[in-house]
Amino acid sequence: MSRVDTFHPFARVLHWLMSIMVLTMLFVGAGMVTSVEAKHAWLLSIHRPLGITIFILALIRLGFRLTHKAPPLPADMPEWQKLAAHGSHWMLYGLMILMPLIGWGMLSAGNFPVTLWSGFQLPPILPAGPALYAWLREAHRYLAWLFFLTFLAHMGAALMHGLIRRDGVLQSMTGGSND
Repeated sequence: MSRVDTFHPFARVLHWLMSIMVLTMLFVGAGMVTSVEAKHAWLLSIHRPLGITIFILALIRLGFRLTHKAPPLPADMPEWQKLAAHGSHWMLYGLMILMPLIGWGMLSAGNFPVTLWSGFQLPPILPAGPALYAWLREAHRYLAWLFFLTFLAHMGAALMHGLIRRDGVLQSMTGGSND
C-alpha cells in the first residue's frame, strides 16, 4: 500500500488513542448508571475529565481532518456504502464533540461542578435550572446510545473491510500492508 493510501501518522495516532478513550468512556458511562455510592463517585471522577479530554482531542482531530484529506475509498465500493461511511464518520466527530458539551451543560444546569484533575473546575456554560438539567440528562443518555451503536457499526465495518473485503480500508488506518 502506498503512502497516499494511508492516513497521516498523526491522524492514526489520534484515531487509536481516541478509540481507546471512547471505548473506556462507554464502559465507564454504563457503569455509572448501574453503580451507587463509592463506585459511582469514582467513575464520575474518571468520566468528567475523560469527556473533556475527548472533546479537546476531537476538536484537534477535526481540524486536522479538515486540512488533511482522507485516503479514497475503494472504487468498487457501492455508493450507498460510501455515503454510510462518510455519514458515520461525521456522526462520530459530531458525537465526540456534542456529548461532552451536553454533559458539561447538564452539570451546569444541575449546578454541579465539573471537576477535572487536581481539583480544577470548569466554569458553568449554562444557567442552573431543573427542567434544563432533566432535558440535557435525557439527551446525554439517548446520544450515548447513538454513540455506542455508531461505534459498533464503525468497528463492524472496519472488520468487514479488513477480514472479508481485504480492500485496504482497515490498513489505511493501521498503516499495515494489505497482504
